[in-house]
Amino acid sequence: MKTSIFPLIVAVVFLAIPAGAAERHIMQQLVPADKLAEARALTSPLPTSSEIVEQGKALYNGKGACFNCHGKDGDGNGPLAAQLNPSPRNFQHHGFWRYRTEGEVFWVIKNGSAGTGMVGFSGQLTDTEIWSVIQYIRTFGGEHGPGMMGHGEGMGPMMGSGGGMGGMDRR
Repeated sequence: MKTSIFPLIVAVVFLAIPAGAAERHIMQQLVPADKLAEARALTSPLPTSSEIVEQGKALYNGKGACFNCHGKDGDGNGPLAAQLNPSPRNFQHHGFWRYRTEGEVFWVIKNGSAGTGMVGFSGQLTDTEIWSVIQYIRTFGGEHGPGMMGHGEGMGPMMGSGGGMGGMDRR
């Protein structure tokens, strides 16, 4: 009888990952400093419409598989979230939308975010599909979403030397 060590490896990996991993501070920059100006300059070529939101929803829940980490409601509590450290972004958090531009969000979806479980989707999603997903995930912000999206300097000079703003807690 041949014994497989695969189940043992899986168990060790899952036990090594903290179950209650904390989300990165909402103010922490996700785009590398040398790419930030380029990312902030990006703007969606798509008109805002319910049809594009629906396309984004289909991609979020299907081809993009975003829900696995970010959750069906965008709260960062998807089925795989507990296995990630830091935990996935909570798109419902008002600070997420207030302190970054849509170009920064696009850049992270396309290229990923170092030090997190967020991989780049440039090989799976076209630029147009990424912009559609952004229109959908903006709906998770409710009153904090589309109207609160940063359109200027993103987080810019508001960042402290430690990468956070102090006192801003996750809701």
